[in-house]
Amino acid sequence: MLPDITLATLPAGSLLDGYVRQQAYVDCFAADVAGTVTLGQLITAFYNSRVFRFERWLLGALLGKTASNADVARLASAEVERFSAWTVEARQDHQILLCDFQGRTRSWLMVQPNAQGTRVYFGSAVVKPGDPLFRLLLGFHRSYSRALLKSAVKALA
Repeated sequence: MLPDITLATLPAGSLLDGYVRQQAYVDCFAADVAGTVTLGQLITAFYNSRVFRFERWLLGALLGKTASNADVARLASAEVERFSAWTVEARQDHQILLCDFQGRTRSWLMVQPNAQGTRVYFGSAVVKPGDPLFRLLLGFHRSYSRALLKSAVKALA
């Protein structure tokens, strides 16, 4: 049985903290996974997950922002700063923050050891949350974020 994906509080020292201070929209989802999970493993599981592969295809087809499994591996091993529609804004041993090509959104992944094994996080920041389209799509965004993390957790299991 897969762990629940929960809406969580940002952990201390999150690379999304600056966006909270800027009053951007910020969310954070988490799940506890048995065993030790590295950031590279989470990146690989997330961006190669069944759910995200469709997004990769869509970005390639509509925007020419392609990404292969090899590109995911290079991002996971910190060999590249660009991945499909994103650029690495910041990276630490246990977390990564990516900025979309338009500078409007951020995607964040983090791993944190705990008593159950590892807590894995996925979060987003929307720099200008007053956009009416964003408000209209917020419910979809939250559901999709949960589905993305759940698919990554399934791949890690």
